[in-house]
Amino acid sequence: MFVKSVEAPPRGPRPQLPPELAARVRPVASAASRLLPLPPELASLFPDRALRRGSATVVSGLRGGGVTTLALSLLGAASGAGHWSAAVGIADPGVVSIAELGIDLRRFAMVPCPRGEWAEAAAVLLDGLDAVVVRPFGRAALTPARHLVTRARDRNAALVVVVDHQRHWPEVPDVALQVLSSTWEGIGCGHGYLCERRAEVEVAGRRHRGAPERHRLCIPAAMTPSADRDGGG
Repeated sequence: MFVKSVEAPPRGPRPQLPPELAARVRPVASAASRLLPLPPELASLFPDRALRRGSATVVSGLRGGGVTTLALSLLGAASGAGHWSAAVGIADPGVVSIAELGIDLRRFAMVPCPRGEWAEAAAVLLDGLDAVVVRPFGRAALTPARHLVTRARDRNAALVVVVDHQRHWPEVPDVALQVLSSTWEGIGCGHGYLCERRAEVEVAGRRHRGAPERHRLCIPAAMTPSADRDGGG
């Protein structure tokens, strides 16, 4: 599902339930229901080996280095399991590329050009979806970043942010993935096809225990180098 624009939510304050009533109607979720599945090759990057609802993950790295592909790949297993997701501010890499990452197009929305209102568009989608990938236009300001982190936590949704540099996101994420380097494999001496991309990823963040760790992994080759670069990764 592709969306050209999303109307910003009303700016007026929303009515609040009395604390006693809110506590009674708040759903009780099991530990397993608070986790969204990840592809096996990416599960080791996360403390729970899954994408936790209400959390914020930042994926950073130079354009064309596989950042966009890595961020969208985080949605593949959850989408295949029936969860709804979306991408905001990422140029359309093509439906075939998205599907090859494991994302079910029947439960996926794209807002490639939110007319500068990337934070408002992501906030609207976090209200009703399980996971949202968003790429801010340049360095994100503190207020919209904090608003999205709070919205994801309140709506029990997973937020994935794509930026060129970690310092472009002012909030400390639960998990920070930085693509340090990547190389394509599959081309021989002037012949062959791109089959996979080997990447070195550094893992840190609020929920990561200890010093940052470096992992070597394969990023799916569903998106071509030009599509990944155009998509902001």
